[in-house]
Amino acid sequence: MHGTLGALLLWSTSCLAAEIPLRFAITDGWAMPMVQIERGRPTQGILPDIMTSLATQVGMPAEFHVLSRARLGAAMRNGEVDVRCYVSPAWVDDRDDYLWSVPLFFQRDLLVGTASAPASVSPAALTQQPVGTVLSYTYPTLQPLFDSGQLRRDDARSQEQVLAKLLAGRYRYGVSNQWALDWFNQRHTADRQLHGVAVLQEQELNCYLRKDPDIPAQRILDTLQKMKASGEIDAIIQLYTGRKAESEAETDAP
Repeated sequence: MHGTLGALLLWSTSCLAAEIPLRFAITDGWAMPMVQIERGRPTQGILPDIMTSLATQVGMPAEFHVLSRARLGAAMRNGEVDVRCYVSPAWVDDRDDYLWSVPLFFQRDLLVGTASAPASVSPAALTQQPVGTVLSYTYPTLQPLFDSGQLRRDDARSQEQVLAKLLAGRYRYGVSNQWALDWFNQRHTADRQLHGVAVLQEQELNCYLRKDPDIPAQRILDTLQKMKASGEIDAIIQLYTGRKAESEAETDAP
């Protein structure tokens, strides 16, 4: 009897352990193809697809927490979420308190204009005007121009809203990453498509996770490295964008 009860207790404990979720942070300022958020939950996109695959491969259910960018740091520090992806270590003040994956993504930030905008623009040469930006996002290349008052931030809640406001004529230029710009243009005719007029920044981005004994940290890091090396992550990116991630740095620059 004791053996049976012990076996049942061991089985129930292992089942409960298997159901402990891997909690991912999702930024509410992201847009497709990174993520689509409906009723406060991600429904599709590059990042939830990668996160779901990661959780499945490490044997944990994925749990998504949609947060404002301003809340992300505190959520990680307070243990509300376990993993945050699409991040540069330079963006995180307490970066040494976490475990970091190998570089997984390549991001190109662009200054974007409408079809009537010049093919190439020097941000420093722009006259005093507003520029479309995402709330709480930092733009190191443009920050000196914001500080001097030459340019003024016009914040929107998401990347998609920045591009929609640009197309509607709210300002002459906005900032977008390459993925979001490509996705936005897919839904518009050629005469209404936006285009990059200057490359502001290019960088590789990672995932990072909390140092917590309840999280299988090394298994998560090893799995992310395997997903990158096998081409799985790049295949997901290409599925949504049509771009081969490994060649992004050398192609399509304005």
